[in-house]
Amino acid sequence: MPLTVLAMSGGVDSSVAAHLLLEQGHDVVGVFMRHGEQSPAVCPTEAKPGLPSLRVVSRLDHKQGCCTAADAEDARRVSDRLGIPFYALDLNQEFGRIMDYFVAEYARGRTPNPCVQCNNWIKFGKLFDYADSIGAEFVATGHYARLGERDGAPALLRGVDAGKDQSYVLAGIDRGLLPRMRLPVGGYEKPAIRAIAESIGLDVAAKKDSQEICFVTQGRYDEFVKRRLGDDGDRSGELVTTDGAVVGRHDGIDGYTVGQRKGLGVALGRPAFVVRIEPETRRVVLGQREDLLRSELTASEANWLVDAPARPTRCYAQIRYNAAAAAATVEALGQGRLRVRFDEPQAGVTPGQAVVCYAADEPERVLCGAWID
Repeated sequence: MPLTVLAMSGGVDSSVAAHLLLEQGHDVVGVFMRHGEQSPAVCPTEAKPGLPSLRVVSRLDHKQGCCTAADAEDARRVSDRLGIPFYALDLNQEFGRIMDYFVAEYARGRTPNPCVQCNNWIKFGKLFDYADSIGAEFVATGHYARLGERDGAPALLRGVDAGKDQSYVLAGIDRGLLPRMRLPVGGYEKPAIRAIAESIGLDVAAKKDSQEICFVTQGRYDEFVKRRLGDDGDRSGELVTTDGAVVGRHDGIDGYTVGQRKGLGVALGRPAFVVRIEPETRRVVLGQREDLLRSELTASEANWLVDAPARPTRCYAQIRYNAAAAAATVEALGQGRLRVRFDEPQAGVTPGQAVVCYAADEPERVLCGAWID
């Protein structure tokens, strides 16, 4: 039986993933990755001989996330129920890199995507290191995406459940790791996963999905950024319209993102959106929806899951996790950069977010991912 390390978050998806892997003949080791701001202590105990469990202390003031003490306990109970070994990895130090990235991006007037970086650096980075240390062949998660084979090479595909598809957040994975990845829930729709959990008696069958960034455990994102920066200086600036008129002031650009409509701190008598953030002047530019439209974008740190094309290639490009992919042309520019030209202008092209391109002739297949400049 192949030894497989499974990232277990305590949610229904990774819990059912463990069950499915066992059914497929894998020898599964469950791993809970402890990380996040002020993460509660997670300590091994000997509740059952040969099966490490966890002693946890809950934090009632934390938001619903994916790495709380309660989540750790849920993951341990599922592992116990399925009879698989379970361990907690202390990744607080490594996860500091994610938090530093998050803060630095907001401070630059960009909108970070820590979930994508967590997959790149931790779930399919440090977790592979752990798998190698114990001689495991595969690393698995509960992501809603699939793996296939095209022309004899592994391919990353959208999950069957279009509403839950997570291929977007996996587009930065090293191409060489695809053969060792397993994504057992990607071929199911979410209701079916919950039904499986209920049928095998897992307490997490009805557990809600995590909704928050796990390390922003209290307050708002901008409050977290301010705390992390430890900067008590003046971070305020002007709110201006696209024609340069000053209409108000803000407390810091880290409280804004391109496309934002609510919480602007000013009423203009008409719907207004953040259309641009200028970190050098600390100005937040407001405009109408049509001011958000962009016909093309450039992006850097491109990660190709296929051979980079030598000429512009038709594709479908997705600019946010919850956005629909739009017909476009992608062009590799060299030095890890690419350009995407949309057939129809798109609203909300946001520096710092990922753009993920899917094949024009197979819209389920991921071609590449990159960071919007």
